[in-house]
Amino acid sequence: MQMDKTALKSQLETGIETLDIFLDEPKINQLVEYVFLLNKWNKVYNLTAIRHVDQVLTHHLLDSLSVVPWVSGCSHILDVGSGGGLPGLVIAVSCPDIKVEMVDIVSKKTAFIRQAAIELGLKNVEVHTGRVETLPMTGTFDGIVSRAFSNLADFVALSSHLLAEKGRFYAMKGLIPEDEISNLDRQWTVNKIVPLAVPGLNAQRHLVIIEKSKPASKEEVNHPEL
Repeated sequence: MQMDKTALKSQLETGIETLDIFLDEPKINQLVEYVFLLNKWNKVYNLTAIRHVDQVLTHHLLDSLSVVPWVSGCSHILDVGSGGGLPGLVIAVSCPDIKVEMVDIVSKKTAFIRQAAIELGLKNVEVHTGRVETLPMTGTFDGIVSRAFSNLADFVALSSHLLAEKGRFYAMKGLIPEDEISNLDRQWTVNKIVPLAVPGLNAQRHLVIIEKSKPASKEEVNHPEL
């Protein structure tokens, strides 16, 4: 039996408190509506393999909320391979001052994101249908995030033309992807690996934050052993 909106809201509030995030009542209500919109559309458009509202809450909503504290300082974010708007729509609701753009190759998914943004009254959302590598913007985003897009090397390579000079990539992963990190191009470096504790989700989650490598200093060039 699916939980109702009141029960979902209560569990969401508990999860938000555990994550140590502050969201006011209107934002919480928007997130509850989003979960039910996703569940409704999912019956027809197969947006996600998760069918039950309680699992959507833990596996999708709270998981996406766990990245909010780390991207809240950005002003313009791109969510690559956004699917049903995860984590892009969740970030857009939580941080209305951030402009959030989302891109996905599947048109039924971007159609859902556009409709959800309208129904939730979001003014800070823009949606693109297509491949991230063909988006014609350069140096626009100070944060580029992905949750289930690809390995780190491909994620960075395909979207790096869209990253601002001092921007960062935020890749949401399960276990620490040691092999993927080792395969990153040398012009990129891992700034931080953050363990994400998602309430109700009994699985390891990590956020890998990637930035442009700093140029070697003259001393490092002349004395590489330093």
